[in-house]
Amino acid sequence: MKNRIKTLLCALVLCATSTQAEPKLIDSIAAIVDNQIILESSLNERLAIITARARGSQMGLPDIATLKEQVLEHLIVEQLQVQMAYRYGVTIDDAETNNVINNMMSENGLSEAQFSAQLAMEGLTLATLRERIERDMMIQNIQRGLVSQRITVSDLEIDNFLKSAEAQFWLSPEYHLGHILIALPQSANDADILAAKEKAESIYEQASKGAVFAELAIANSKGPNALKGGDLGFRKTSDLPSLFAQIAPELKIGGVSKPARSAAGFHIIKLYEKRGEESQVIKQSLARHILIKPSAILTDEQAQAKLSKIRQQIVDGADFAKLAKEHSEDIGSMLAGGDLGWSSPGQFVPAFEKAMAETPLGEISEPFRSRFGWHILQVQEQRDEDMTDAVIRNKARNILTNRRFEDELQVWLRELRDEAFVEIKTEAQG
Repeated sequence: MKNRIKTLLCALVLCATSTQAEPKLIDSIAAIVDNQIILESSLNERLAIITARARGSQMGLPDIATLKEQVLEHLIVEQLQVQMAYRYGVTIDDAETNNVINNMMSENGLSEAQFSAQLAMEGLTLATLRERIERDMMIQNIQRGLVSQRITVSDLEIDNFLKSAEAQFWLSPEYHLGHILIALPQSANDADILAAKEKAESIYEQASKGAVFAELAIANSKGPNALKGGDLGFRKTSDLPSLFAQIAPELKIGGVSKPARSAAGFHIIKLYEKRGEESQVIKQSLARHILIKPSAILTDEQAQAKLSKIRQQIVDGADFAKLAKEHSEDIGSMLAGGDLGWSSPGQFVPAFEKAMAETPLGEISEPFRSRFGWHILQVQEQRDEDMTDAVIRNKARNILTNRRFEDELQVWLRELRDEAFVEIKTEAQG
């Protein structure tokens, strides 16, 4: 493997000029992560983005050596997760990426040209943003898929939770939090724990005396949002780790919590804002669909064309359910005539959710693509539904899973990092 890396390095870093025979350095390796590499240019690019973002928000940064070490470690853990996602066959559909970008432009009231100009100010292009979004979504998918499997919630735990006052937090306000994690080694001894505790207490004192929390997070935190200033965004109590859920309601706006211990290390929380309450009523849709999958003998274009013919048959009066039983390749709904039952928002992939939202009630959608293949769908009915017992129990299970997710994620990431072959090549200096 090292010979392959050396060969690749030679190909990347040396080129002959037209006037001289001397080699010229154009790139180098910052780190080797298992059988992949992180280039110095990738490290510098991420440093430039963070620096531009900090400059734009007038946020200070740590010294370059500390920042470079933080960013490289983040890239290493990120690369390990991407490798894992590829191994599990995780892919992101172009439509999902487009949806994210369109939402970003819409929320900020920007045209594509204005959006591109804004990206340029942060050292980004639309193409690099697309890569970034796809990468982040792959990481989120593999995290949610593998980490959630490590968490078991029993029916008894759900029963006990539903009897508790905690269940009322479903309707509680959302909290906009900042987070700093002073991590502990996997096999921490007493000296490690004491050193981490003292560091956390020092950071707490600085934050309490007016130091910029986001700057402290970038310089010190090992949390997943460290390079975003530790910003966790708005989260309901039910979506927070149990430790954070206990701390957030006790904080005043602008308040900072004293260091709190978990399996991952010592946490410091800041409350930026608090808002809103959640309605108990959800809009559900009764829909059915037909799925045609591209294959070795059916190209993507042919699959779309086949589905277009099926759609036209339905529009002309053919029975949807009968055609679904004959042609649909969704085993779960095919025998039921394509019936998906009553669904709640967020139950399906973004491309499917988008088509459901845009197709008028009772009409047949045009063929659209998701990562599963080509679909047509019909939304037969819609209703505003109070939470049923089944929905309540499912949400309770998700809440209990989510409360354990952050700590379990940190343990999983630590195991992933510890088990990987990582060789740092770059100098931790500017």
